[in-house]
Amino acid sequence: MAAVYQAVHRRTSSLICRLHSTYVRKMRYLNQLKEDDSLCRQAQTSGTFYLFHNLSPFLQKVGKKYLVPQLSAAEMRRILEKFQEAEQWMEKSVLVGCSDDHRPHFALDLGALDKSVIESELQGSFTDLRKALFVVDRKDSPLLASAQSLLRWHDSHQYCSKTGQPTQKNPAGSKRVCHASGVTYYPQMSPVVITLVSDGSRCLLARQPSFPPGMFTALSGFCDVGENVEEAVRREVAEEVGLEVESLRYSASQHWPFPSSCLMIACHALVGAQRAEISMDTLELEEARWFGLEEIVEGLKREPSSSKQSDGRFLPWFPPKQAIAHQLIHEWVQQQTA
Repeated sequence: MAAVYQAVHRRTSSLICRLHSTYVRKMRYLNQLKEDDSLCRQAQTSGTFYLFHNLSPFLQKVGKKYLVPQLSAAEMRRILEKFQEAEQWMEKSVLVGCSDDHRPHFALDLGALDKSVIESELQGSFTDLRKALFVVDRKDSPLLASAQSLLRWHDSHQYCSKTGQPTQKNPAGSKRVCHASGVTYYPQMSPVVITLVSDGSRCLLARQPSFPPGMFTALSGFCDVGENVEEAVRREVAEEVGLEVESLRYSASQHWPFPSSCLMIACHALVGAQRAEISMDTLELEEARWFGLEEIVEGLKREPSSSKQSDGRFLPWFPPKQAIAHQLIHEWVQQQTA
């Protein structure tokens, strides 16, 4: 029996080692591409490309599914040959990842070109990212979000804030350099706390006027300079709904590209049941209220398209599974039913 256990243990350890070493090799290869310009240019000739047009990703609909096509370098050249300055367009791409067998993935925004020509040639359409994130496969959503954020950053950092001179992108798109001042700029993310508030038996959800009709979600806000996560959570809850947080715990994090590249830091916060009267900030929120377990369970099942009632009102519905707010709500339900 001991021999069997040892054999299984060795096999499991070997598998974990192989998986780990694959990941390490991939990360080190990506780092090489970011640091070695000639290697990255060479990789562009054998890599795959995700297309965007004015920051909207290109999708293809096959049956009821939306796919995110990966175009080879040869396919990219065939498309770009229909336009002038094809080679210069390849230089605008940014590195967004690679496969386990070290095939690099790039993203390229063709916003200055006629999108109807590209859509007709590739039999698909450029789709707003907010919609795309919720219709593509879950494994593709993070890639589209990070690719758009990186492309947006390059679009908004073409000039040096110190000298006003143009900055130059390296082939991987991992930085921009102002040669006049010697300043190097790197992409950054803004930290945002997103918090599900509970009084023990209920959870608090809110909506802003810009939300789709009927959608409620957890409270969120940007961290101020000098704040830690705990301070940001307590401040946001106090500002938006007038409640004082007694305790909080971290849940998870998620990159989110709206309104720009953000790191969503998700937490659960507990307030006292005897001090749970909401005092809403009407400049920030349109509505905020407590939800019981039964209403939350029903809302998680509800689709946005089925939330409208005959009298024109909307039943509450919540963010889909791809959003970290959904995870917070689902975790709260699990805690209540444990």
